[in-house]
Amino acid sequence: MAAYDKADIERRMAGAVEALKHDLGGLRTGRASTALLDPVTVEVYGANMPLNQVATVSAPEPRMLSVQVWDKSNIGPVEKAIRSAGLGLNPINDGNTLRLPIPDLTEERRKELAKLAGQYAEKARIAARNVRRDGMDSLKTDEKKGVYSEDERKRHENDVQKVTDSTIADIDAVATAKEKEILSQ
Repeated sequence: MAAYDKADIERRMAGAVEALKHDLGGLRTGRASTALLDPVTVEVYGANMPLNQVATVSAPEPRMLSVQVWDKSNIGPVEKAIRSAGLGLNPINDGNTLRLPIPDLTEERRKELAKLAGQYAEKARIAARNVRRDGMDSLKTDEKKGVYSEDERKRHENDVQKVTDSTIADIDAVATAKEKEILSQ
């Protein structure tokens, strides 16, 4: 087990919050978000590639996404990939660009998405608690090795707990804001 490193613990906790923000960014609300198409992969040139490597995705209007495919011969595969991604989007092909109107969400679908946001938040809380546990374990190990006295270990444990509490509060705030956004459409 590595020695106690407060900066590493803070970095890993911040990583849990960033991962949550990324996961939540992919959840569809009634508003257009380019992150919605992040999970889409397209079969082009004999390989599966992320959509953002074959096209530019933008949100020109609040309820519309625009996909500008760089190589015109790939418009068909991109359109097919978006349709089959299970996002409930129906691309409109105007020859050069794919336009994706964002349909209204049903009440039932909104509740499902809010529940999913809660699951993502719980996953992030678990990650933060795992980082906390690693930090506490390394402090105990360091104390046994004689690196820290018992008082120093307790002081560092308090620091780890403060970082954990702050991170969990951030996770809760991000998740609550996303759930509110989903349900208020």
